[in-house]
Amino acid sequence: MFKTLLDDFTKGLWRESPTFKQVLGMCPTLAVTSSALGGLSMGLATTFVLVCSSLVVSAVRRVVPSQVRIAVYVVIIAAFVTLADYFLRAKFYEISRQLGPYVPLIVVNCIIFGRAEAFASRNGIVRSVVDALGMGTGFIAALVVLGSLRELLGSGTTFGVRVYGKHGFAPWGTMLLPAGAFVTLGCLVALANVVDARLKRRGEAGRHA
Repeated sequence: MFKTLLDDFTKGLWRESPTFKQVLGMCPTLAVTSSALGGLSMGLATTFVLVCSSLVVSAVRRVVPSQVRIAVYVVIIAAFVTLADYFLRAKFYEISRQLGPYVPLIVVNCIIFGRAEAFASRNGIVRSVVDALGMGTGFIAALVVLGSLRELLGSGTTFGVRVYGKHGFAPWGTMLLPAGAFVTLGCLVALANVVDARLKRRGEAGRHA
């Protein structure tokens, strides 16, 4: 059982990374990662909704008719998105203002719908929660890396802390624009594919040795 749960969690970190492998949730990934803090905040909000909705979907999966399951998923996800949105507005207003409309748009995030349909609706509560935690952690890591790189290259800071002086490397303002998001994400996806290909070749070489 432990091995199964471990696999459920770790697959979201790399093998089935929602950002680098499945290429899901691109709207918030590209829109809010002009800073590392923005990426972390969106990742945490999405993970909260993902974990809570997966738990509820798994709990009610046997009593919800298949004909209305999508509508039920929408209601469940929307409830937790509303909680996350109100919490950010009440406790972290500046972050909420920075994220703008992208927190409410979590309702239609493909990662959450995908895990609800493909996993939570077919497995028990424990496995569904662990799967959601793994996917959420992978999503957080991807957004933090993307946001950190864009912030570092675009303004010379990471999480608001200056890394190099004003008279050092000249910041690339383009990295804070949509074009910078696409370029940085493309490079990271390409790097992930290269690393994955090398790991597969090493695995095949080890089996033939």
